Amino acid sequence: MTAPHPVRVLVADDHAAIRAGLRLLLQTADDVEVVGEAADGDAAVTMARALRPDVVLMDLRMPGTDGLSATRTIVGGGLADVLVLTTFDLDEYVDGALQAGAAGFLLKSAEPADLLRAVRQVAAGDGVLAPEVTRRVLARLSAATAPSSSAPGPPVPADPRVGGLTPRETDVLAALGRGLSNQEISARLVISEATTKTHVSRVLTKLQVSSRMQAAVVARECGLA
Repeated sequence: MTAPHPVRVLVADDHAAIRAGLRLLLQTADDVEVVGEAADGDAAVTMARALRPDVVLMDLRMPGTDGLSATRTIVGGGLADVLVLTTFDLDEYVDGALQAGAAGFLLKSAEPADLLRAVRQVAAGDGVLAPEVTRRVLARLSAATAPSSSAPGPPVPADPRVGGLTPRETDVLAALGRGLSNQEISARLVISEATTKTHVSRVLTKLQVSSRMQAAVVARECGLA
């Protein structure tokens, strides 16, 4: 039986020492291969087009084209999934990364094992959000969708963004809103992981979003999670 190919990673960071350190760390895993390094956003986009990695490990603050713009281009072009790796957990960076279509957001202070796990999760189609920022993101989403008063009002019409989803796709979207992985969704809905991936792909297409994390935001805004 043919062994699965290793996760192909492109590292994008403007500090050579950090790129070297990440390369050394990632290459300790037998199932991860670093296929290139980029020192700025333009180089990251160019190399993503040429190398077609599975995951781009993307810094946000780089000279010239920054990580957010590069992420938007890479994800929008279907070149790779992007895992943002940054020193800063400011809300504007988190929100910007999610809006740009990043599949994950992790801090550079993450433990090596957590970084490797995140790379594998993103390559497998799951989303990753640093524990340090997860609670803040969920709190902001909950506050944004909370009713303005406890007084009953007229029924709220269904959000048109989810009107085209099938019942099963709606279930999958709700699960994404709760932050479940493909494996967890499969177990909850009693379907195979291949079927889950198909549903997730269709949900993203119908919602016109680039990542499962953006879909999770929609789920919470629509009251599904």
